[in-house]
Amino acid sequence: MAEESPSDPSPSNESSRSSKDVIEAITENIKTVLFGKDEKIRLALTALVAGGHLLIEDVPGTGKTILARAIAASFSAKFRRIQFTPDLLPSDLTGVSIFNPKDLVFEFREGPLFTDLLLADEINRATPRAQSALLESMEEQQVTVDGQSHPLSESFFVMATQNPIEQQGTFPLPEAQLDRFALSMDFGYAPPGELSRIIASQRGQHPLKSLTPVASLADLQGVQKAARDVVMDPDIERYLIEIALATREHEAIALGASTRAILWFVSVTRAYALVHGRNYVLPDDVKTCAGPVLLHRMILDHKARLTGHSTHDVLDEILEQLIAPVLPVPQSIPPGP
Repeated sequence: MAEESPSDPSPSNESSRSSKDVIEAITENIKTVLFGKDEKIRLALTALVAGGHLLIEDVPGTGKTILARAIAASFSAKFRRIQFTPDLLPSDLTGVSIFNPKDLVFEFREGPLFTDLLLADEINRATPRAQSALLESMEEQQVTVDGQSHPLSESFFVMATQNPIEQQGTFPLPEAQLDRFALSMDFGYAPPGELSRIIASQRGQHPLKSLTPVASLADLQGVQKAARDVVMDPDIERYLIEIALATREHEAIALGASTRAILWFVSVTRAYALVHGRNYVLPDDVKTCAGPVLLHRMILDHKARLTGHSTHDVLDEILEQLIAPVLPVPQSIPPGP
């Protein structure tokens, strides 16, 4: 099942807007409907700014869908939501070719993947066959139907939510698809101190209905370009690579970071620095991004699982053993693009 929101006129097409202004405007917009989740909001924006896809895992009812809808509503972009179910077919995502008896030709009818921002809700409720339909779209920004390739939006971004795999009726995502997500994160319950505020915000209509765009796709593309220009010192790059390679060499890990994972590690860390108002990367940015980028790609070996180890334990051990570089911090930041 898919639902769509039409694109709205752009409220912010000004080329003079800085990356900082765009990011802060979006962040503040989302915070009006999602309380006590500032760092989770910035992590989600990091995935978007890095040009990757985001996987959010947690139990139902924690606000994952609200986050996805709020990000989509903050842009003047085309948005679609797909509710993944066990009976979902690949063609329900990609579209189908239908025979036109008048012109005696097959015409392609686009599926919900043809959008800018896609919310793949409860992705692990669908069978592996339906899940695999996302693989080509996430990696190649195109879908192939009946031997013909159809390009997707240049801004195509997947935000997928999934329930913990221990829950009934879920199908674990295969490693090949997990590797397509630039980063993953859990979401957690709202802080107890924010519950009264959440209740008060929904006494009338849902606050999402009053959310309006504060940025355009042109703004987003400008921020993404700025992220690629964020400075990463060679010593920090070596430190990042050492962390990734250590996941391959650790005795408790059967599968560590791929080359794709390392490339995303670099891109996400640059984007994370920009989202936090800097045009240079700190060693702490690498440490913070290591978990979201690497944990969903690391697979424990059989012995480690039996002895109660977790990928979090292994990554924490790696970060403790490797020495982060000590670099002088710039005293000022040049104006953002």
